[in-house]
Amino acid sequence: MILIKNEREIAKMKESNHIVAVLLRDLKGLIKPGVSTQELDEFADDFIRSRGAKAAFKGYQIKGLPPFPSAICASVNSCIVHGIPGRAIILQEGDIIGIDVGVNKDGYYGDAAMTYGVGNISREASELLQITETALARGIAQAREGARIGDISHAIGNYVERKGYYVADSLTGHGIGRSLHEEPMVPNKGVPERGPRLHKGMTLAIEPMVNIGTNRVKESGWEFYVADGSLSAHFEHTILVTEKEPQILTKV
Repeated sequence: MILIKNEREIAKMKESNHIVAVLLRDLKGLIKPGVSTQELDEFADDFIRSRGAKAAFKGYQIKGLPPFPSAICASVNSCIVHGIPGRAIILQEGDIIGIDVGVNKDGYYGDAAMTYGVGNISREASELLQITETALARGIAQAREGARIGDISHAIGNYVERKGYYVADSLTGHGIGRSLHEEPMVPNKGVPERGPRLHKGMTLAIEPMVNIGTNRVKESGWEFYVADGSLSAHFEHTILVTEKEPQILTKV
């Protein structure tokens, strides 16, 4: 069932999503060569708790896997999503790193992701980041009352494919609110005018994950990698469907 949020619930979601937005902004200044992804995770965990909130990913469980151990997902280079931070994972000049953050404050969730360059990155990597972020913007622009989920999916996937890149298989966006993952799923490829209709008060986490070399993925526990080892980028916003333009809740 797709849940419509009332004004009180939207106000709560704005609080949790604001924490996510400020954290992603502040992490940018810490991402540089020589920093471990564990250091980024510890900073994020402290930041979230200092705002009276909880790290939504830490302890998150799905069948067949141990609880997720970290406050953030830190996905480097060919890791698409769900990268687990570690002290031995040291950022190098030219890397790219996707940081995905979830926050629970007062029972309501926020969720967003951003991919950052580490130092000076290649033109290839820079173009990947630009294409993925633009794909997200194009998807968000379709999130209008009366449209359908397929309009969002088509806007993302069609743009990515026209640019010669690949949407990662089987990885989607989602509804969000009192749960981190709610209905509906928001695929990154689809057919326009298909799928659930959008209504004022729906909240969605829209998140294109774009690969350079192939759409195929391989799984290793929690982590998803590009099957051919090429680069992948991930951008995500939580948005609110309104009577007019969609409102981005994870924007400072």
